[in-house]
Amino acid sequence: MMNPEVTTFFENIKAAWQIEVCNQLRQMVHQSIPEVQERIQYKKPHFLKNGKYAAVITPSKDAVAFMLFNVSGIDVPPEFEGPAERKSIKIREGDSPDYELLAGLLVQSSKDL
Repeated sequence: MMNPEVTTFFENIKAAWQIEVCNQLRQMVHQSIPEVQERIQYKKPHFLKNGKYAAVITPSKDAVAFMLFNVSGIDVPPEFEGPAERKSIKIREGDSPDYELLAGLLVQSSKDL
């Protein structure tokens, strides 16, 4: 279910390309985890399954970071950064994110939540 606080958060982003990326990521999360819950926590949109973190979308000045949780043991591409249990990728203006790849990783990382 879409949370109005998250909708407002994305609507208040200044760069149009970032709004587009955030909305695409949000749709991808909802398609990958039909029962996902979303909320603003630590001033960022968090996506949870069964009360456990699955993903976070974090816009910054020049990028949108997409973080996956529970990725230990999953084959994550080298462009992802972070500790073993959570990895993120930065999407910048002009990038063409592989939403299919991200969705596949999200399905894998959230299946046991």
